[in-house]
Amino acid sequence: MIDLHTHTIFSDGVLIPAELVRRAEVAGYKALCMTDHADEATLYHTLENVGRFVKKHGHFFDITVLYGVELTHVPPALIGEMTRAARDAGAQIVVVHGETPVEPVASGTNLAAIEAGVDVLAHPGLITDEEAGLAAEKGVALEITTRKGHSLTNGLVAAMARKHGARLVINNDAHAPGDLVSEELRKKVGLGAGLTLEEYRRAETNAWEIVQRCLK
Repeated sequence: MIDLHTHTIFSDGVLIPAELVRRAEVAGYKALCMTDHADEATLYHTLENVGRFVKKHGHFFDITVLYGVELTHVPPALIGEMTRAARDAGAQIVVVHGETPVEPVASGTNLAAIEAGVDVLAHPGLITDEEAGLAAEKGVALEITTRKGHSLTNGLVAAMARKHGARLVINNDAHAPGDLVSEELRKKVGLGAGLTLEEYRRAETNAWEIVQRCLK
């Protein structure tokens, strides 16, 4: 199992980085990326501190530990600029908080994130043909999420990814210990979204390929 979308106390999570990583390790995860919510006000502070933890302590755990950010409620016109800034500041993975049906995310966020070439578009909601096609072209992974509320449109995301050949990943969007779901539940969420077993396994491979790319 690999989770590329998690949160710590550096945004709205309840665990410090060390405890989040340790709990993921015990739960059987192979890799985890901490991607706290960020905008212009919090981006650099978060990356500096979580990045320091990963560099000094990450190798003590029997799990691959990465760090990045989830750009959240950033105006679409600024997403490209903020994506570049995050990468320049050390983010190994850049996630954008997509147009989930349960939050007032600005229209145009999905498209701006894909155009910026982020690594993962989280819970993209009612993603369009144009967006899914561009995600396939640019190699942006679309997220199937285990998180309540955001998961309401998993079926559409899965169908649009299949239609256009876009890559999928499965993430927890973990904020608390109980969000690190078991492999059994993770698979049920994927299959419940309409994925075949082969597509589910491919989503796991997609996530590992993103991790490997970050480690080069």
